[in-house]
Amino acid sequence: MNRILIKNAKIVNEGVIFEGDVLIEEDIIVEISESISAKSSNCKIIDAEGNYLIPGAIDDQVHFREPGLTHKGDIESESRASVAGGITSFIEQPNTIPNAVTQEILEQKYQIAAQNSYANYSFMMGATNDNLDEILKTNPKNVAGIKIFLGSSTGNMLVDNEATLEKIFSSTPMLIAVHCEDEATIKNNLEKYKAEYGEDVPVTVHHLIRSEEACYISSSKAVALAKKTGARLHIFHLSTAKEMDLFTNKIPLEDKKITAEVCVHHLWFTNDDYATKGNLIKWNPAVKTANDRKVLWEALLDDRIDVIATDHAPHTIDEKKLPYLSAPSGGPLVQHAVVAMFEGFHKGKISVEKIVEKMCHNPAKIFKIERRGFIKVGYYADLVIVNSGLPWSVKKENILAKCGWSPFEGFTFKSRITHTFVNGQLVYTAFKVKEIRAGKRLLFDR
Repeated sequence: MNRILIKNAKIVNEGVIFEGDVLIEEDIIVEISESISAKSSNCKIIDAEGNYLIPGAIDDQVHFREPGLTHKGDIESESRASVAGGITSFIEQPNTIPNAVTQEILEQKYQIAAQNSYANYSFMMGATNDNLDEILKTNPKNVAGIKIFLGSSTGNMLVDNEATLEKIFSSTPMLIAVHCEDEATIKNNLEKYKAEYGEDVPVTVHHLIRSEEACYISSSKAVALAKKTGARLHIFHLSTAKEMDLFTNKIPLEDKKITAEVCVHHLWFTNDDYATKGNLIKWNPAVKTANDRKVLWEALLDDRIDVIATDHAPHTIDEKKLPYLSAPSGGPLVQHAVVAMFEGFHKGKISVEKIVEKMCHNPAKIFKIERRGFIKVGYYADLVIVNSGLPWSVKKENILAKCGWSPFEGFTFKSRITHTFVNGQLVYTAFKVKEIRAGKRLLFDR
């Protein structure tokens, strides 16, 4: 039997930090106490040395590029980077090639992950203008939700038919996650800057092309439609101050029908960083202004925003070096997301308890993930030890994403992940990922 005893930890769970021990048997947490003695010689003891023990983070939005785009990343490579970064579960998006817009294609992705994933996994079913029948076949017990792109995406995944949108919103009981940017506004803005710059449009105007207004028009429509139909709506990667007026903190998370997510890069960078980072921080939606970042932080802390995610979306460095109009949007983040948020802790901007709430507890609640996201007896042993006083610098040689670069390259983080457990198995320690593909398919309590 696999028995692991984690001793001398600062256990972070449900808004409380307490010193204690955690006993794991096989893949389950079986005891949490101030002090647990090793009951038998076959119990492996890991001394947390007074460091934080947090639930494994659940990243509700990643693009791992498999199938069809595996020169950028794949489920094996990106899940390895995830566990090194303290992310033990991920929900991957449908804009791979082919798009995951049929049950058959969706299931093929699960089969790949079952063989190759180091972390727990789920995949979103994709919506198009003409696949409602396939959407309605989706099993709510073992699929995270339905993903709708309301801004341009790979292939046939822009849903811009209003009648179709209303049908999807009113027909499925599942959580609907949306990417909100208004395509017409973006096209008009792009033409304006092309008229000014020709084909040499600079990346410094990316946030003006994919503008505040483009985001707000789309997200406000999605919120209005969810209220009209009663749909369960989750809005991905919010990026503007203006959008924060659409969300409430007046009711408990469990009672919210409309929930909100922010990504690490929108909390970290501003448009001023385009001058030095260029296309490396070209994301959709765009990184916006310092005021937008400030208000996003405020909304995160006052609970209008419910979740912190990554939108991990790797591209090769050669693709990123293309001129602005040709360079793709997105970047790798899973390896550095948790420690990036701990930088906020070191600056006094956010507590460790709040980081855990937004990266572990709330994704589990919003998606109704079975027995994950908390440190509780009877829950799966997805656990992470974080040493908040062990600095390290991001360098090419320690980047695990297949693309081999990071927008954080050269930055020194004050905190480091020292141990990651997935389903009770120690998959990351001594700053190395073990060759243990311990990931399981996420199941949902609905």
